[in-house]
Amino acid sequence: MSFSSDIKEELSKLNTFSKNEIIEAELVGYTLSFNSTWQGDVVEFLTENEFNIERIYKILFKLNIDYEPEIVRKTYMAKFNTRKLRKIEEFETEEEKKAIIRGLFLGSGSVNDPNKKYHLEILVKNRDISQYIKNILKEHLIDVKILGNNNKIYIKDGEEISKFLAFIGAQKSVLKFEQVRVMKDMRNNVNRIVNCETANLNKTVEAAVIQIEAINFIKKMKKFDDLPDILKEIAEVRIENPEISLKELGQLLENPIGKSGVNHRLKKLIEIADELKMGN
Repeated sequence: MSFSSDIKEELSKLNTFSKNEIIEAELVGYTLSFNSTWQGDVVEFLTENEFNIERIYKILFKLNIDYEPEIVRKTYMAKFNTRKLRKIEEFETEEEKKAIIRGLFLGSGSVNDPNKKYHLEILVKNRDISQYIKNILKEHLIDVKILGNNNKIYIKDGEEISKFLAFIGAQKSVLKFEQVRVMKDMRNNVNRIVNCETANLNKTVEAAVIQIEAINFIKKMKKFDDLPDILKEIAEVRIENPEISLKELGQLLENPIGKSGVNHRLKKLIEIADELKMGN
């Protein structure tokens, strides 16, 4: 099963049937989803999710609304009249509004596997519904976007998806999503650290190669013994420790110095080598 199917299975098992106004709001959400077709007051809802259709049948039965069930291959259909249902603007409580958005998500929402990418979307009938959802979620500090064609709202941020799932009541799915998100973020952080350390190590090695070549050239030209003691000391320490950083090199000297001091002395050695190469 997909991550979306797991979420819908969890939501379909929510025990909200003690309050008719809540399951009515959820049913209205289903009717506003992209998978519902209107013919006057009659709605046909289509889905391939068996948990979805079972929940709709239970809601319709509890609200005493007649419906026509149908199965065509792997597609389930519920056909029913909406005259008994309130209009969307008549739902005022926070719990009812959550139920409408839960119904919309169950009707035509999806969430990608968070191991691959963060993406949640809901397909709805028109821009008015998209804006309705966005306004409600904005009140609860959940940021969603509306696609240009106006019938799709989506979220691409992991934290916002987590907040949305909690908002519609998918608490177990939130825990699964967060577990994946934490592990994914940890892996990304480790990779960034490794890449950074690798880059720094490469820079250290490249610099050390240039420094050692300069020192060896000075020795080849038999000018090493003419160097000041502080330059001879840093030169020998560098040759013996080609892989360590400037800071670490400074700590190996008889009189330890900082990174900038080590850098200055090594640059001086490179300058001397360059002058010798030019015959000065």
